[in-house]
Amino acid sequence: MVALTPSLRVGLTGGIGSGKTTVSNLFAGLGVPIIDADRISHDLVRSGKPAYLKILREFGVDVAGEGGELRRDHLRRIVFSEPENRRRLEAIIHPLVRLEIAQQAASAPYSYCIISIPLLFESGKGQSVDRVLVVDVSESTQLLRASLRDGVSEDSIKKIMDTQVSRAQRLAGADDVIQNDLGPEHLCRQVKKLHDKYLVIATNSLQ
Repeated sequence: MVALTPSLRVGLTGGIGSGKTTVSNLFAGLGVPIIDADRISHDLVRSGKPAYLKILREFGVDVAGEGGELRRDHLRRIVFSEPENRRRLEAIIHPLVRLEIAQQAASAPYSYCIISIPLLFESGKGQSVDRVLVVDVSESTQLLRASLRDGVSEDSIKKIMDTQVSRAQRLAGADDVIQNDLGPEHLCRQVKKLHDKYLVIATNSLQ
């Protein structure tokens, strides 16, 4: 289904370990374009890219390894050690990510697109989407899934969760919610229902 642009922009978000990637893949399986903010940000900080050079100037050449690529673990430790460090990094990356997202959304060959933004509320990107879709699970499920996936302790995951908005804040800011505690079949049904809903919304917005 090819539609007129601009397409409806659905911002997909959720806490660490909530299953955002799984949900994105299900929408992609229905033919929906997926714009991944994390993938964009990773590409923007590759060796030689403008954001990469700015990061080296801001945080020092030690954040780059011998091969020239960023030492992401080292940079992550610096960023999470002080809130101000995180703000300095975000000031470099976020404007470039927003620009790339806007460009991809404007050319999306479909009536709507999913923009996966893990830190949508934290980064203030809510204004760049038409609807906010939150993937929701209990905090205990977040801890378990993320620690098993990343091979780190639950205490480490808890520290990351503490830097994110609360579950209650995400739900309060959501237009739509997908519950991801009840198994794959239930998840698929929710995605299909929302897919149909977004097609109707997108079609009506063009009239």
